[in-house]
Formats: sequence, structure tokens, C-alpha cells
Amino acid sequence: MWTWFHRLASPPTFYRFAERLAPWLLAIAVVLIGIGVWRGLFVAPTDYQQGDSFRIIYVHVPAAALSLSIYTAMAVAGAIALIWRMKLAEVAVVSAAPIGATFTALALVTGMLWGKPTWGAYWVWDARLTSELVLLFLYLGVIGLQQAYSDPRTAARACAWLALVGVVNVPIVHYSVTWWNSLHQGSTILSAEGIAKPKIAGEMLGPLLMTLFGSYLFFGAIWLRRMQNEVLVREKRAKWVRQIALQASPADLLDVAPRAGSNP
Repeated sequence: MWTWFHRLASPPTFYRFAERLAPWLLAIAVVLIGIGVWRGLFVAPTDYQQGDSFRIIYVHVPAAALSLSIYTAMAVAGAIALIWRMKLAEVAVVSAAPIGATFTALALVTGMLWGKPTWGAYWVWDARLTSELVLLFLYLGVIGLQQAYSDPRTAARACAWLALVGVVNVPIVHYSVTWWNSLHQGSTILSAEGIAKPKIAGEMLGPLLMTLFGSYLFFGAIWLRRMQNEVLVREKRAKWVRQIALQASPADLLDVAPRAGSNP
């Protein structure tokens, strides 16, 4: 297993692996999300307390869960990058940040839309909402650090340090409804108790699980594609990249053009 892991850390091996895996992840994700959203919007019964406004959970819950999971994955990759100086781990950190920021922003926006009919206000300085907002700023900090350095490896190490320091906010977000008085409801399924004894009807839970798992697969596909692009930019002088370039169309080559500020 360790031999396979070290081989996968090689940029050419990873690129070929991602090229095969990403389309499958994306295809399955589209199917799961499509069916889950359709069942959630048109098949699941109306909630007896919240009415139809509860249906935003099929977007909000996956986005919120991914906002925490992606940052945790960045912290793990950052630790690997700093300890073992693994280039692919550096690539994983910087490639995941924009995706995580997008899901975090989506969680905040959908939470605000859900909060208006539920709490009577789009925003309150609740512990869960405030800590989730801090998480968005941490993602933006990682993105900003990546753009602040001309050397990709120096930028990646700075991003890895911020990911490691900022990961302390992840349990704060998750347990904020338990540690402090909060308007936000507790975890419905994203907890040990929620998995053992779901607090949601099966007709509602099924679509939610489909959109949740589909969203994770969607993230995996996009993450692999972004990592592929970052690897090509970093290894653009390597022989295997030139071989790929010879087989690519002009439109494909535009996607891997060096970023502004990167070394020529």
C-alpha cells in the first residue's frame, strides 16, 4: 500500500490516475445530486413546522458539511506538505481552497435565506453563523497567500501553515450549537447520534443523503481537476507534460497557461 501511495505522489502517476477517476466521480455525483434534489423538492413531504422552506436543506446541509470537510482535508495535506515536503500535498492545499470558499459562501447564503422565515432575520450574530463566517475568511486568507508569492512552493508552504492554524475553527463550527446558546438547530444526521437515530423522516432523509454524498463526489472530481491543472503549471518544463501538450488541443492548452506572477 505504501508503495502505491508513494507512486501516486509522483506528478505523472497522479495526473493519469486523476484523468481516469475524475469523470466517474463527476458522473455519479450528477446522478445522485439530480435525483436527490428532485426527490427533495417534489417527493419529500412538507415539514409540519417549517413548511416548504425546509427544502433548502438539500443545498445548505451538503454545502455546510463540505465547508468543514474541505478545510480539514487542507489541514491534513498541509501537515504532510510541511513534514515530508511532498509537492502533491502542496498542490492539494492550494487547489482545494477556492472550492472550499465557494461551498462556505453557499452555506452562508442558503443559511441566511433559511433564517429569514425561521428566525425572522437574514443574519444574527449566532455562534454557528459567526464561526462559519470566520471559516470563509480563513479560506480567503489561503487564497490570498497563494497569490502573494511568486514562488509556488513558498506560497504553498505559507498556505499550509494557515490551514493548520485555522483548522482549530472547524470543531468550533461543528460544536458551536452545543457549547453555546444558539438559534441554529443541532446536527440532524452529521453526528453519531444522528446516524444511529435520525431526527428526520425517511422520506426526507433519503434525498438529503443522496445530495450529501453526491456533493462530496462532485468536490472530489473538481478537486482532482484543479490539482491536475496546478501540477501541469508547476511541471510545465517536464518531458511528460510536453508529451501531453502535443496531444492536447489549443483550447486545452489555454487552461494550463502559467498564472500571473508565476515563474516563467
